[in-house]
Amino acid sequence: MLVLGIETSCDETGIAIFDTERGLLSHALHSQILLHSEYGGVVPELASRDHIRRVLPLIKQALHSADCHLHQLNAIAYTQGPGLAGALLVGASIGAGLSFALNIPALGIHHLEGHLLSPLLSRPAPAFPFVALLVSGGHTQLMRVNAVGDYHLLGETVDDAAGEAFDKTAKLLGIDYPGGAALAKLAQQGRPGHFNFPRPMLNSGNLNFSFSGLKTAALTLINKQDITEQIRADIACAFQQAVVDVLTEKSLAALAQTGLKQLVVAGGVGANTELRNTLNHRAANQNATVFYPELEFCTDNGAMIAFAGAMRLQTTLHQNWQPARSFTVKARWDLERIEQSDD
Repeated sequence: MLVLGIETSCDETGIAIFDTERGLLSHALHSQILLHSEYGGVVPELASRDHIRRVLPLIKQALHSADCHLHQLNAIAYTQGPGLAGALLVGASIGAGLSFALNIPALGIHHLEGHLLSPLLSRPAPAFPFVALLVSGGHTQLMRVNAVGDYHLLGETVDDAAGEAFDKTAKLLGIDYPGGAALAKLAQQGRPGHFNFPRPMLNSGNLNFSFSGLKTAALTLINKQDITEQIRADIACAFQQAVVDVLTEKSLAALAQTGLKQLVVAGGVGANTELRNTLNHRAANQNATVFYPELEFCTDNGAMIAFAGAMRLQTTLHQNWQPARSFTVKARWDLERIEQSDD
């Protein structure tokens, strides 16, 4: 079964072809970082227009790389939400149009479900059930994953997500957008322990997160310092360590609470080297195993959408998928309410 995946939720246009027998055949990605860097953040209208320019050429590229043709496709999977409404509409309209023209099913996929299932593309892959730490740009959540479509929220951020806190603190340090990865690189030059940030909600008694206070703490510290390159690196190091400590402790607490021994980490922040090293070490001490997607699939991509679509087609959750005759997008969409559709 060949599934075309289309991802256009924010500032990356991702296309992929997944075969349920042969695996991932191809994927193509265009990032809008240069487009938005001039403005210091994502401009929704520009994002939508760029998706329009990129999506069809990328589909052709992915089909060519997979050595297959449109008429060989068995289904289309597109990101239905959450995300920027205009950007989502680009992928949804093209996915629905292809579905109708080719007379094949169209599946609207939850963006976070794509991230959550993406480690299953790698080998070794986790087996259900497992705990998932979702740390994409705008989301920080802990989920219990029992099966495809069976997700239970254990905890989430009450304000900024970890990725947002990274980007905002990077901006305070004078790092251009998008600053999260650059801050992590700068942190490698920092002196561990030179500064110390609070660990928000570490002893809250639940699995929720809060990261907005870290940005305020960083601003306060920066205003008190005679900023040199070394001090910038020290602040980045201290900030990163605080985020990593909180994410690690909460994730391990989620494993203890559920009694599970498998942790999946997905989303852009999941590529952070310090987070991976710390989680691997601490989890091993609890006889738990941590799984990650390949680095190229940590950020938004079409492979995770194609794979999630294929997984859903193979489950018993839906048996009557039909070619699209209409489509909707969901800029806001609770992952636990994933089975509720407006289609």
